[in-house]
Amino acid sequence: MTFREINSKMVEASVLPGQRLFSQRGAMLAYRGEVSFTPDVRGGQGGLMSMIGRRVAGEATPLMSVEGSGTVFFGHGGHHVHVVELTGDTLYVEADRLLAFEGTLRQGTMFMGSQGGVMGLVRGQATGQGLFTTTLQGRGSVAVMAHGGVFEIPITPQRPVHVDPQAYVAHHGEVRNRLSTALGWREMVGRGSGEAFQLELSGSGTVYVQASEEKL
Repeated sequence: MTFREINSKMVEASVLPGQRLFSQRGAMLAYRGEVSFTPDVRGGQGGLMSMIGRRVAGEATPLMSVEGSGTVFFGHGGHHVHVVELTGDTLYVEADRLLAFEGTLRQGTMFMGSQGGVMGLVRGQATGQGLFTTTLQGRGSVAVMAHGGVFEIPITPQRPVHVDPQAYVAHHGEVRNRLSTALGWREMVGRGSGEAFQLELSGSGTVYVQASEEKL
């Protein structure tokens, strides 16, 4: 694993010759060795079309490329950090949640309407997550950010998971997601905010949930 959690809000990353990391610009806290940091004007490995898609939606997060030989310490805004290890599947995560990730992972952009059709669009707008989401596919590690820490909930065919959309951070695996309405749901659990949406995730995989409803 490239990333090692130093504490709840900082990770250490090993940078090796011939390999590359990507991180949010401004996320570097300190480093040792011969390491270079370059703005990634292509919008990550998703290429030009990925960048255009996010620019149109106003959802682009500037990245920088990290190369060389040494150790880099990453953190951003005092947010809690959680490391996810991918073993060949795809992580779906909002761009502003990404702290850093290995260059071995293929980055893309998924139009929310492609998962759930019109309801995918409704989900993006109703939850504030936008019309596009970032995908990272392959083998490698990803450091994501959240408010109040992150906990993992397994998703199985027999046990789908319902998540407060504002607490959702990311998910991976063979997972289907849809936004459903549940009139009175929040009132039933004591929230009383008047919002009645929940995100239902079914299939096989893992969902990452933050212990807060705050957006980054």
